Amino acid sequence: MKYILLLAALMFTHSGLGAQAKLLESLSKARVIELNHVWDHNSPLLSFNPPYALALMDNHQDTQGMIPELSFAADIMYFSGQHGAPNLDAIGHIGHNGQTYGGISTDAIDGARGLKDLGIEQYPRERLLNRAALLDVARFKGVSHLPGGYEITVQDLQDTAKAQQVRIKAGMSVLIRTGFGQFFNTDNATYLGPRPGPGQGAAQWLAQQHVFLAGSDQLSFEVVPESGTRFPAHRILLAQHGIYIVENLNLEALSEALAKGKSNEFMLVLNPPRVRGATGMAVNAFAILP
Repeated sequence: MKYILLLAALMFTHSGLGAQAKLLESLSKARVIELNHVWDHNSPLLSFNPPYALALMDNHQDTQGMIPELSFAADIMYFSGQHGAPNLDAIGHIGHNGQTYGGISTDAIDGARGLKDLGIEQYPRERLLNRAALLDVARFKGVSHLPGGYEITVQDLQDTAKAQQVRIKAGMSVLIRTGFGQFFNTDNATYLGPRPGPGQGAAQWLAQQHVFLAGSDQLSFEVVPESGTRFPAHRILLAQHGIYIVENLNLEALSEALAKGKSNEFMLVLNPPRVRGATGMAVNAFAILP
């Protein structure tokens, strides 16, 4: 909560004192719901991505006495920036037929030290705090989780939005709950297996709504397996429309909280580190509710 108040104060430095006071008072009464899992070496990963590893390069025993009365520990982490708990895909993460978003050649964008363009450092700072909505498809259908391999259709999204009083507007972030988040680190075999998610039609519909970002509570966002082209949502959202994707969200607590209210809309906070050229990055994500 202190972080939110500080962020708000910085954002509204030039506004009137009365407006600042009202904002800070409102935020002090808000609920913060974390959307992260705890990531470790046992967490589920797609097989064709680099593994996760973290080790202490310096430990307290080795460093005792280097500084009078103190010791320290320092770690080194090796992991794919495309994965985390959750993770945000950079726009340049996916190419389609030799081009990334904006018609940039994949040959031109690849560099020895990362992407030369469309890396995660280009995530807009004005979107660290973003209006968002949860389309809780699993709750709408009355199940704890959708079946593995279930394709979420346009009709599913439209019916869920109507039932949960969500009005999707251009520039919003839209999170989709399948219920699969409950299997993260508790049943990795299920989490890594056939997964429910949006198919090609649903991804195209999201793009037509001109959303800023789309996210889900499973490993790869879209349905797996699915008929036709592999990873249709990544192709449509990232490569064709420049819409960010977030995977591995923990939406269980948010689902419960929103189910007690009258609307499934909230403020979403995402703060990816500014790592130049990264194709994706683990993020600290949370929702702010009144």
